[in-house]
Amino acid sequence: MSTMNISLPDTLKQFVDQQVTTAGYGTSSEYVRELIRRDQERTQLRQLLLAGAQSKPSGLADEDYFADLRAGIKKRLNQSK
Repeated sequence: MSTMNISLPDTLKQFVDQQVTTAGYGTSSEYVRELIRRDQERTQLRQLLLAGAQSKPSGLADEDYFADLRAGIKKRLNQSK
């Protein structure tokens, strides 16, 4: 694992410390890693949405279609962890 040092203003450092205490993170590093993971997921979702918006319609978008789509996304997210 690599190490990265960051500088924060006192107000942000206090906020991070508060989040670690109240949200159950063990360390500030765990909190920052979680934020980065969420940003990665948000970026991946945005890319998928943009790709979907640019693709041609492939058929009926009913309940089964969305259930299959959610299952596939969950599977890919679990594989990326």
